[in-house]
Amino acid sequence: MNIYPNTLKELILKFSKLPGIGKKTAERLSIYILNSNKEETVEFSNALVNLKDSISTCNVCHCFTEDQCHICGSESRLKNLLCIVKDPTDVFLIEKSGFKGIYHVLGGLIAPFDGITPEKLNIDLLSKRLDAIDEVIVAIEPSHDGDITTIYLSDIIKEKGIKVSRLARGVPVGTSLEFIDEITLSHSINDRVEI
Repeated sequence: MNIYPNTLKELILKFSKLPGIGKKTAERLSIYILNSNKEETVEFSNALVNLKDSISTCNVCHCFTEDQCHICGSESRLKNLLCIVKDPTDVFLIEKSGFKGIYHVLGGLIAPFDGITPEKLNIDLLSKRLDAIDEVIVAIEPSHDGDITTIYLSDIIKEKGIKVSRLARGVPVGTSLEFIDEITLSHSINDRVEI
């Protein structure tokens, strides 16, 4: 990489930090941008800045939103069916399965060894939303931290007499939701089991 000018090396380094982008792909992307006209490059750069400036999270469900939350504000969604996910990006994946309920994003998983306790997640806010809920689907990856979080949440939810289910174990253990194909995810939601 010593043959590249410093500014090109810097861009290659930035691209290589993105998930799923290796050194070769980072080089190809950087050279593509270098060969693009300035107008295209500025538009790309502006799109990145606009993304960071325009997207926030909903105060209720913690999903990504631009202005008004399209999930919380929708009259067509099942307001008595709540799906709990780890991250806002998980909502995009669950939506592809055809799910029509509402969401609650935790903002992570309970991970005692990493110092992530329930107080550092959106669990208190979840408890306040449960009054009008008949069923909660815990759509969290089946990992060590995912299982700890699922058990913790199911205890809280069951105390309120609400049915709790989790994704069927068709989702491979140790796999993040972002790597699951739409068909498997759809079957996992449809074949969910009560905890």
